[in-house]
Amino acid sequence: MTALDLLKDLIAIPSVNPMGRDLTGPEFFETRLSDYLAQLFRRLDVYHERIELAPGRANVIARFDSPGARSTVLLDAHQDTVPTDGMVIPPFDPVVKDGRIYGRGACDIKGGMAAMLAAFVRLVQERPAGAANVIMSCTCDEESTSIGIRDLVKMWSDPSRRGRLFPQPPDVAIIAEPTSLDVVVAHRGATRWKIRTTGRACHSSRPSDGVNAIYRMAKIVSCLEEYAEQLPRTTPAHPLCGPATLSVGVIQGGSSVNVVPDGCTIDIDRRVIPGEDGHVAMQQVETYLRQRINFDFEMLPPWIAGATLSDDENGPLADRLIQHIAPVAGTKKKIGVAYGTHASRTAAAGVPSVVFGPGSIDQAHTKDEWLPIDELEQASQIYFRFCANAPTAG
Repeated sequence: MTALDLLKDLIAIPSVNPMGRDLTGPEFFETRLSDYLAQLFRRLDVYHERIELAPGRANVIARFDSPGARSTVLLDAHQDTVPTDGMVIPPFDPVVKDGRIYGRGACDIKGGMAAMLAAFVRLVQERPAGAANVIMSCTCDEESTSIGIRDLVKMWSDPSRRGRLFPQPPDVAIIAEPTSLDVVVAHRGATRWKIRTTGRACHSSRPSDGVNAIYRMAKIVSCLEEYAEQLPRTTPAHPLCGPATLSVGVIQGGSSVNVVPDGCTIDIDRRVIPGEDGHVAMQQVETYLRQRINFDFEMLPPWIAGATLSDDENGPLADRLIQHIAPVAGTKKKIGVAYGTHASRTAAAGVPSVVFGPGSIDQAHTKDEWLPIDELEQASQIYFRFCANAPTAG
């Protein structure tokens, strides 16, 4: 069972995250992929659990115990993909051509999952002496609200959740994302929330009888544009992750062109860097706006609060991983990235964590998503080497 064979299977099983949209159909949510993973772990005869977190959404987690192991490695990859809108290739047809494999999720992150699964299968079958205990975590809903990883970390951070999968916390964690086989030791986090303005509806033939909520929001958006421009000057950039940023991504308001709108909302994406707190970042935005806006508005609670990955605690783990990368893929380096990953959650739960996997972030979410097959195979070898030769904690 090679990594390529596994990846073909994974791509052919749709697991599209609706990303908050009201969408239904056989391609949405992770149910079918969770079925496949549970069957795989049953065939391997390893202890595993399927933990249902929402309709169609489950974490599937398996554990390999190595006799005499003194450390436990967590390998995590998410099951969901982004939607297929705008793709110019068949999204669920795993085509192999010119050293690449194409399809939705090939790069983000079914390729990394396949590489991890192939390494996990090999560990179970070969049982190398001196291997670590390994937990293979296939989490749900990474692309939207992160319910999968938030529940996963409770399995060791909440004493009432301790069980056979996590009798103790893992010693280290490797999170699969496309890193071109470099090791990500730091990344930014996203805080996302809505701002709402309210007005008073009336007939558009007499707009002065009402209060236009969209006009009000326009003033807020203008202030936020100024705030975003100032942010790099007021918040020093992280040496690996770059600057803090703010972006308004969605605006919604009004019901008809002949009605003065009484409501408008925007969605804000505030990328925080290591050392920043997502909730404090929101408060800073609110303070800035209230000093400049002469009407009331509502800051809605964030649906995700920026968790970052800092390079303060994961240096030894990254160095050890790089030692196993070199014989397989040559010289690689420790890097920081602008996007967020599950590593922020595992690190916040007390587990030194890095991000590592095949493929480039440049191909993630693209209209013709693909993954280099050589990196897929190299990543699987590296995951195996690391887990098979990690007898000590940390």
